[in-house]
Amino acid sequence: MPVQIGAKLDSGFDDPLGMLCDCHRRIERFLRVLCEVAERAQGRALSDEEQDAVRGALHYFQEGGARHNRDEEESLFPRLRQAGSDVRALEALEHEHGDAGALHATVERLYTQWMAEGTLKGEAGRALLEATRQLEPLYATHIATEEGVVFPHAAQVLDAVAIAAMGAEFRARRS
Repeated sequence: MPVQIGAKLDSGFDDPLGMLCDCHRRIERFLRVLCEVAERAQGRALSDEEQDAVRGALHYFQEGGARHNRDEEESLFPRLRQAGSDVRALEALEHEHGDAGALHATVERLYTQWMAEGTLKGEAGRALLEATRQLEPLYATHIATEEGVVFPHAAQVLDAVAIAAMGAEFRARRS
């Protein structure tokens, strides 16, 4: 990913909650690619530039997005449950991860078909557009909940030892 002059540096393993927020910015950027290309390229072949952008976005969600979910579900949420946090709210977020995963599977399948066949018309084109349009509000709400409620709560209830352990687990998932 290119470096932007003056941009905030990504958080490190000593700030796992910051890392999750940084990942949300990447999710938003790559989701925007998938949505914009699906919208503007309907009924025609994808340009080489569009194909490269889509491949990059799909790869991100396969790797980085999946790792992000594991960071939350295996490191953050269990600690919040242990701290007595609202279990139903955490279960709802995990359910949203599953919903997003199902939509991503559809998006990946249809984009792969589009790139292989050269065009994506009719019902397949409409299905791709619908799946990307469902992902937008799903992520917007999900991210707002995590960044507005869950992460601030975690910063209050998790001690430095728990935060450091999360950072170590994040690092292990990336090595």
